Order: sequence, then C-alpha cells, then structure tokens
Amino acid sequence: MRFRAIISTGLPLAIVGVLLASSPAMAKKKVPAGPVIAMSDTFRASVTQAQAALRAGDLATAGARIGTLSPTNDFETYAVAGLRLELATKRRDAQAQRVALTDLFKTSAVPKSDAPRLRYVAGYLSYVVGNYDDATAQLDYAKTLGYGGVDALLLRADIALRRNKPKDARVFVREALAQQRASGQPVPIAWIDRAIAMAYQAGDWPEVGQLYRERLAQAGGREEWRSALTNYLAAASVDTQLQLDLYRLQAANGAMASERDYQAYAQLADKSGYYAESKAIIEAGRKAGKLTATQPTTSALLKAVTPKATKEIAGMPAMAKKAAAAATGKEALAAGDGYAALAQYPQAVEQYRIALTKGGVDAGRVNARLGVALARSGDLTGAQAALAQADGAWASVAGFWSVWVDQQSRKAA
Repeated sequence: MRFRAIISTGLPLAIVGVLLASSPAMAKKKVPAGPVIAMSDTFRASVTQAQAALRAGDLATAGARIGTLSPTNDFETYAVAGLRLELATKRRDAQAQRVALTDLFKTSAVPKSDAPRLRYVAGYLSYVVGNYDDATAQLDYAKTLGYGGVDALLLRADIALRRNKPKDARVFVREALAQQRASGQPVPIAWIDRAIAMAYQAGDWPEVGQLYRERLAQAGGREEWRSALTNYLAAASVDTQLQLDLYRLQAANGAMASERDYQAYAQLADKSGYYAESKAIIEAGRKAGKLTATQPTTSALLKAVTPKATKEIAGMPAMAKKAAAAATGKEALAAGDGYAALAQYPQAVEQYRIALTKGGVDAGRVNARLGVALARSGDLTGAQAALAQADGAWASVAGFWSVWVDQQSRKAA
C-alpha cells in the first residue's frame, strides 16, 4: 500500500519572492510569522536569476546558478536551501529534496507556522528513499508540532506494513478513516479497500461488513454489489439463513453474474426448505443464460424441488392459520419466511408483525426480514425503521439491505 502525499515545496521560495521586492542592501525587516530578512544586493540578484531559470524550466541553468550562491548569514542559507529544494522537486529527486530540507532545518529562519508541515514532508521523503527510522522520527516531530493529519496517519500505516507490522498499520488506517469521516468528507474508496483487506486478515467480520457497506454507499453498481457480497460470504462465518438473505440481496441488485451464483443460491434455498424459491432461481438463471438445461447439478435440483414447491405453495394458508392460533410468534415467523421465499411480501409483512407481537422469537431475525419484506413491498421508510431494529448476528445483513433501501429511496426521489 503506497499513499501518495501532495507536497508543495514552494514555501521558502515564496518568502524569497517577498524579499526581492523589499528594500536594498542588507535590508532587515520583520515579516509576520516569518524569519528576519537579511540579504545583500548581490545575493538577491543571483537568487532572482536562479528563480527565473526555475520558473522557465531551465533546470540546468538553475542548478548552475544555485551552485554559485555563497550564503553569508542564516537567512541566505535558508534561501539557498529553499532553492535547492525546489530544484530537486522539479527533478523528482527525493534524496536531494530530503538533503535540502535537512539544510533548511539547520537554519533558524523556518517560519514556525510552516515547520509542522515541512517536518511531515521530511518524513515522507525519508519514506520514499527507504529510511523508515528517520521517516517515523520526522512524523513524530511533526505531531509534536501539531501536524496530525490523515496523510500522516496513512504514511505511518504504510511504514508499518513495510516493517511487517500489520496490526500497527491497521490502527493507523482506522484512525485515518475515523478522522476523514469526522471531517464530513467521503472516505476515498482506495482507503476503504485497504481497510477491508486488513480487517479480512484480522478476521474482523463485523468490520469487513461495515466497510463494504460504506464502500457500497459510494459505489453501488452491480459489479460492486456482487464483489462485496460474494467476498463477504466467502470469508465471514454466517449461518444458512443469513447467507440466504445476502443471496436474495444480490438478486435484488441484478448482480447474479455467473453459473456459480445461481447454483449456490438455488442449493441454499433448497437446503432451507424453500423449494419454490429454489425452482424460481434456477429458472431465472436459465432465462438469463447463466444456467443451461443440461447443467447436471441444477437440472437434478430442479427435478427434485418442483413437486415439493407445489406442496409448499398449497400449504401456506394452513401455515398462516396455525400461526394465528399459536401462543408464540414461532409459527408466524415460519409463515413469514415462507411467504417471503415466495415473494409474497405483503403477506410476509403481516406474519412478521404477528411474530413480533407474540414474541418468543429472534427479534433480530424478524426485524431484518420484516425490513426486507417492507422494502420489497415498496415501503422504504418502514423498511429502514425495521432494519435499524435488527441486532445480533442479523445486524450486518440488515445493514447491507439498509444500503440498498437507501439507494432505492434516492432513485425514487
């Protein structure tokens, strides 16, 4: 992971520019928050020539003229170091930039307001040339001076990774993301991707889910949804019912893209006892051209679930009647799940609400699936309210659906 810093090294030259318009020989003048200006006319003229060559892009001439400068006081030494820093920057010579900064720091002319950022720049340059000890020392110094921005945190993370300290790197990345969120700015997707990789390595599945949801809120196209859900399913240890709701979400996004997607979803629905749903997904896969009639696994599965699907559909009214008479909400939950699997969402909503009223059920699961059923029924506001009530193992799945509901709400608006 390499985080690119945005570095402007023109500060010393900006101050030098002020000097060139100031009073003549050996003028001494206080610049607010800056150094004492002390520069001879001869030195000033040479600096002007070097600056002109730099601005014209004539680096050979600029280098020659800078090389002839012989500073006689602290400020002139500061000005020369600034010119060398600018020349090294234009030449993309990190080592020379770092040396110039060292010489700059040896003077007392560095403005206090610029010192924190310049120390960070020194840390970045030491990182670029592979001196991680000095990079860390400079970043520490910058922090004591008040520079603790996101760029410094990400640089520390990269240094930690290069030192094979992923746990330390993850701390810095998490802090950087938190700081970016607190600023009200969106977190760049590249940062989220790095944080996801670190959370994967740490086996922190709740954070993997949270980060994927944050990513999807920014980039929620079909490919992004498929990548997020399939990767999460492949790594996170989630039970069958949770997996099933994630496959349903993938289908809702139109993100079923392969034979494997349809086959895994159909097998999971069959395993859960939702035979009509299994049948429907196989047929959808064939219609989409992702499954063929000769594909052995799904062909055998379709043959097995078709008669079971007929019985399942016919048995739903009796299941609902049993749920109405039951003392607890367990039967209503089963009925709600059955209706949801048949895509009969209004009936599912009714049963889930009965289940919550009667109790004796996993409220996290009921609220999550109530939210899904409400969303698929078109009640997006009610869906978000229900999904927000899902807790425990169902919170992550509900969170993914909540992102989808939010996207649908924006489309509707």
